[in-house]
Amino acid sequence: MAFVSGYHHLTLSTDGVQEDYDFYTKILGLFSVKRTVLFDGSIPVYHLYYGSRDGDVSTIITTFPFRKPAIFGRRGTNQSKVIQQSIPVGSTDYWINRLNAKGIEAKKFSRFGLTRISFKHPCGIPHELVESPADTRPSIVNEAQGVRAEHGIKGIYGAAIAVFDRTSMDDFLSIGMSMKKEADSDEGLMFSVPNAAGPSSMVEILHEPNERQGTWTLAGGTIHHLALNSGNEENQLKLKAHLEGLGFTDVSDQKDRNYFKSCYVRSPGGALFEIAWSVEGGWARDEPPGEIGTTLVFPPWFENRKAELIAGLEPASF
Repeated sequence: MAFVSGYHHLTLSTDGVQEDYDFYTKILGLFSVKRTVLFDGSIPVYHLYYGSRDGDVSTIITTFPFRKPAIFGRRGTNQSKVIQQSIPVGSTDYWINRLNAKGIEAKKFSRFGLTRISFKHPCGIPHELVESPADTRPSIVNEAQGVRAEHGIKGIYGAAIAVFDRTSMDDFLSIGMSMKKEADSDEGLMFSVPNAAGPSSMVEILHEPNERQGTWTLAGGTIHHLALNSGNEENQLKLKAHLEGLGFTDVSDQKDRNYFKSCYVRSPGGALFEIAWSVEGGWARDEPPGEIGTTLVFPPWFENRKAELIAGLEPASF
């Protein structure tokens, strides 16, 4: 039995806050969904959320811009490598022209029979836009940025994980996470995430045995985790128990992220997975519906640190 349905969000540690915000909103046409701060540790760092206008699950990309604390990671193998988002079939040329015109080098290629665009976040993290025929979600329309329905990003397609040993993830993804192996070739492995809408979101495994080990800590220029959507607390805790029963004992206790609750597990291939479900009220818990992502907000437990945190954040214009 599958205890997840699709992705909840994907999270990266990036570099400069302004370039990060401009990349996702002005270039990719996503909307600001939430502006808050990193809940872990003591360093003042933004936590920015981007996605559809209303912050629909499986559209959300979140970032920790780490330029001010100057903590930089090492991209390598045994680490999540590529962020992937779905686009409408036939929209590749639009995005290649748009990205190149905005100074971001973009190229067309194919993997597992799907047409894709490769490009990079300003901090260097690889991204892909994937023409996914199975994705029936509506596009994110952002008229202010010139992104219309026939071209707009639909949401998360998935992520690619680089590994030393490409078989090390098989049991974890298939038996542990109830994913289905969709492809096994010299291009790598592809697993579909359980999803009520069908096989429209994926985890891809890329065999890179000769690369150096990538950073696992919170550090700029790296992907931090891939969050799957359990839908509710019951499924989250059942999946946590299921993974622990299989011997994947590196599963965290539940953590309160204010808008959702999370458990984390380190996979055998190094990628960190999160199991998340949105709490009642979601993004509108601290901002009015229709106005989410427009103000800087803090969780209740940071009320006594607001002045300190604001003073320590990197300046930015939103």
